[in-house]
Amino acid sequence: MPVIAVSPEVSIAYETFGDPGDPPVLLVMGFGAQMIAWHEDFCRALADHGRYVIRYDNRDCGLSTTFDDHPVDMGEFIAAVSSGDIPAALAMVPYRLLDMADDGLGLLTALGVERAHVVGASMGGMIAQTMAISSPERVLTLTSMMSSTGESEYGRPSPEAQAVLFGPKPADREGYVAAAERELVWASKRYGNAAALRELAAASYDRAYYPAGIGRQLGAMILSGSRADALRELRVPTLVIHGLDDTLIDPSGGKRTAELVPGAELLLIPDMGHDRPRELWPTIIDAVVAHTR
Repeated sequence: MPVIAVSPEVSIAYETFGDPGDPPVLLVMGFGAQMIAWHEDFCRALADHGRYVIRYDNRDCGLSTTFDDHPVDMGEFIAAVSSGDIPAALAMVPYRLLDMADDGLGLLTALGVERAHVVGASMGGMIAQTMAISSPERVLTLTSMMSSTGESEYGRPSPEAQAVLFGPKPADREGYVAAAERELVWASKRYGNAAALRELAAASYDRAYYPAGIGRQLGAMILSGSRADALRELRVPTLVIHGLDDTLIDPSGGKRTAELVPGAELLLIPDMGHDRPRELWPTIIDAVVAHTR
């Protein structure tokens, strides 16, 4: 797996699919998830439609640079945010979504790609939005998938989904893999697949088990604040995709994103949760291909 420096402080692990001469599509993954959550078969299917697909590990995840010198105690961080002690919360987290967006743009630069179609899922959608806001000249199109705007009143998780997201996970491999089934709480009600969740958890654990990065990524999301005003001014062609079964980021997050971005297209997919079931890949891929022409 190639790893490339994108700044003096950060190196990013990545993988590409397809012909470099085709239109580039940068896939940005979400909170705590490695790039392999963009399934290899999904990436190859997108490449088969004439796209040069780039997937990568965000900082503090997978095989990319980790920030071990900045440990974050999740309990202390959440307590500081809940009590309104924002200066204390800010001091705990060494980066923001803008820094994570710069990582993705830096990867494009390192690969010799001047402009790309950017597709982000969940936190990756927030990062992708930030790329388009900060560097619209680098983003041909934006696809924001099962994501939100940073406004607290939109895209809120259900209590059950939030409990799973913030609940402790076993540190041993067997327990970690078994616990992945808890994520069915936010998966497609029709296509939710416990075996697929366990398979991804096992592959992720074996590739790069690194729970310490989760607190910093969470802090980056929370402390980066609302993008609403910037999204109102965005002039990058935008597609918003959201599953109607999503309980981790409520569909109101996607609807709000499409409402704010001028000219945005909104695709609400029945039977899709906070996941990309294989059964719905044709719908998702066709939408992305049409948007990235």
